[in-house]
Amino acid sequence: MAGKRRTVRKGSAARPFLLALAAVAAVFGAGLAVSLLTEKPKPAVTARAPVAESAPAPVAVTESEPALPYEEPDPPAAEPPPQVAVLPPPPPPSGTQAPWLRNAVPAPPSAGRPVIAVVIDDLGLDRKRSARTVKLPAPLTLAWLPYAQDLREQTKAAHAAGHELMLHIPMEPSVQADPGPEALLVRLSRDEIVRRFANALASFDGYVGVNNHMGSRFTADRAAMAPVLAEVQRRGLLWLDSRTSPSTVAATLAGELKLPFAGRDVFLDNVETVSAVRAQLAKTEAVARQHGSAIAIGHPHDATVEALAAWLPEVRKRGFVLVPVSAVVRARCACG
Repeated sequence: MAGKRRTVRKGSAARPFLLALAAVAAVFGAGLAVSLLTEKPKPAVTARAPVAESAPAPVAVTESEPALPYEEPDPPAAEPPPQVAVLPPPPPPSGTQAPWLRNAVPAPPSAGRPVIAVVIDDLGLDRKRSARTVKLPAPLTLAWLPYAQDLREQTKAAHAAGHELMLHIPMEPSVQADPGPEALLVRLSRDEIVRRFANALASFDGYVGVNNHMGSRFTADRAAMAPVLAEVQRRGLLWLDSRTSPSTVAATLAGELKLPFAGRDVFLDNVETVSAVRAQLAKTEAVARQHGSAIAIGHPHDATVEALAAWLPEVRKRGFVLVPVSAVVRARCACG
């Protein structure tokens, strides 16, 4: 009996502990279940390739033509889209006097004396110096840049003063220099060269022909020069080669086209002082004595205008006759 009572006591004593343990387990299990039910699932992590630190976004690059050494600054990389050449007016009808003869200023009689033509380039941009040049004794040959303003008004005044007119066409040089807007460049297509040239020819009228502004690279390129001189010939004009390059092809092409042509003999003002210009005028006289004619080219610099203002009134006394350039072309090419 005693042993049985001890056994019952041990079971009775363990029961509260077991009940408490079960209660704790139940509470813990419920909390775990609630936690599992309420916790937000974490997004799955995927492996990513390493990214270069501060890597700049790639920039699209458009390939462009390499810069040419003469250009300053470099022109836009993209050339304007090809354009259809502006059709120039038709050549004069057969039997009609060519414009280079029709627009020529009459030359005074030479009576066997050597003749000198003085051409002044780069006119039209500096209105004050251009006007001073127009006031010099005639006949000079005045070459006007096609992108100058009020060209028709300026050239009309020059022609009324007794001077002969020429178009001074900008062409690509071989040195670092800017020939001006709408210049003729060797990289242009034939159609674009003709279009630009036609626009320049339309800038004014009454001229006898064309000479090159700069152009040491362009005039040495036969493929580039061919359409220009063909257009000069087609329009009945003359070509005066400024000879800015010893490699110019103008004389050869002019001969093939039977184009009225002459080349410059002396530059007057590579050095812009009165004494230097006077020395070049003396050189011009020497060429004229030796060959019967001379063509000198200058610019409307103050030193050039001053030297000419003193020299021109004395030309005849010095044994020479001042003539427009068309007279020298007529004598040299035996045309007209």
